[in-house]
Amino acid sequence: MKHPQQENLLHVDVKELKGHPGAQQTLSTTVEAPAGFGTVLVGIAEHSELNLDLRAESVHEGVLLTGTASAEVNGQCGRCLDPISYPLTVDVMQLYSWEPPEQSSTAQSGPEEDDEETRHVTEQLSIDAEPVLRDLMVSALPFQPVCRADCPGLCSQCGFRMEEDPSHAHEQLDPRWATLAGLADQLNESDEDGAAASS
Repeated sequence: MKHPQQENLLHVDVKELKGHPGAQQTLSTTVEAPAGFGTVLVGIAEHSELNLDLRAESVHEGVLLTGTASAEVNGQCGRCLDPISYPLTVDVMQLYSWEPPEQSSTAQSGPEEDDEETRHVTEQLSIDAEPVLRDLMVSALPFQPVCRADCPGLCSQCGFRMEEDPSHAHEQLDPRWATLAGLADQLNESDEDGAAASS
């Protein structure tokens, strides 16, 4: 459950922009990052600092939200599982339509238009920045995060850190030869037993 103050910070009041094209208001603040700003291995931790430097501008179609959002990304390397951390900044540009969702959906000209990409000003004349920020920041995260580009990772057989000994390896025996290797051992043992008996 969100703290009421937190929810207000991510819902920008735009009442003063209604009917005043060209009017602007800024939002430069630091809020707690909501949940869900991440992937399996990396992300922006819930309650960590999310820095916003945004501007809401009244335009004919609605409210244009622009600016930047930045935070610290934390997680694990996808190869060696070491902790990683780095700053992330994304550019924000999103139009919120004045029209209610029902009106804008009937006005669509074709099936190729994706209504999920259309944001709307709420009935309370505010805009919800959270879904936009989540989409932008999560999509900016790496699919496979690494601590460095040449990270050798872990041994796939025993989990050994390959960085500590790049020559680390396991003898690979082709399973097709495993039966023959067993027969060879048996033959060697038979030969040794026969030699011992003859002596």
